[in-house]
Amino acid sequence: MNADTNADMNADASVYGRLKAFEGRAAVVAGAGKDPVNEPMIRHWCEAMGDTAPAYSGPGAIAPPTMLQAWTMGGLSGHTDRSAAYDELLALLDGAGYTSVVATDCEQEYVRDLRPGDRITFDAVIESVSERKTTKLGTGHFVTTRMDVRADGEPAGTHRFRILKYAPAGRGRERGREGGRKGGSERPRPVVNRDNAGFWDGVARHRLLIQRCGGCGALRFPWLPGCGACGSPEWDTVEASGAGTVFSYVVMHHPAFPAFDPPYAVGLIELAEGVRMVSNVVGVPCDKVRIGMPVQLEFLRVDEELELPVFRPAEGGGGDQGGGGDEDGRGSGG
Repeated sequence: MNADTNADMNADASVYGRLKAFEGRAAVVAGAGKDPVNEPMIRHWCEAMGDTAPAYSGPGAIAPPTMLQAWTMGGLSGHTDRSAAYDELLALLDGAGYTSVVATDCEQEYVRDLRPGDRITFDAVIESVSERKTTKLGTGHFVTTRMDVRADGEPAGTHRFRILKYAPAGRGRERGREGGRKGGSERPRPVVNRDNAGFWDGVARHRLLIQRCGGCGALRFPWLPGCGACGSPEWDTVEASGAGTVFSYVVMHHPAFPAFDPPYAVGLIELAEGVRMVSNVVGVPCDKVRIGMPVQLEFLRVDEELELPVFRPAEGGGGDQGGGGDEDGRGSGG
């Protein structure tokens, strides 16, 4: 073991000791939901999820249990009740070079139904910080927070949320200590796991693959381990034709991110097969994108290691190919 390696190990041990000191500290104290549980939000949620269960509409309706966290969110203006401890923890990780972040998973436990009119309050605690872990994304620490949610003062459920703060693989932490990517253009890597690896294998072969349930035959996207319609874990794939239309879209202006060059259009694309996916609309100025615009799949190489499925206006689709905007395909990717 050389002197540099020994110094790195001592530095890591010192950082981990400081991270562990945050366990058990409050992240939010006496938080309050900005709105009571309400029918419009329940309706919007169910429409977005395609959930038509009768329990969530009409007299005596309840909120979908998975909305537990939604009632605690602060929106763009945020909450004023977050403690300084969580920000201090993230700052410590940033300072140690773990400047990237990805949400990894959440767990929820439900105690009682939430009904329109319930007032939501909550407390959150930093439950655990892992030892340094090495993943395909890079090396870093998992941080888990636990939120205890109450409805009209009664326990309603628990929400655990876990993130990975990491230094991207192959780039080391030194760049993080120097302030991260300064002027770098490398795109964030998609999270590839056992549930979606087949999709990314298809992308590498310039094929856009959609899952098809082996039980009921329903097509689904994004890829999931089981069918939401019938529950079957069996599935195969069909290859998308690549034709679609813009179902909805946003034009991203802010926040600026080193790998992207705003403004750029991010679309919800309805494929000819009936499923929808999020990707960039390229080859047309972002202010010319329109709902209903016919688009066609192409594969965009964004760096030497990564290609992404994107969509450009189909021939005769009304896209204005002239001047400015997104001509070179910059954007957020699929």
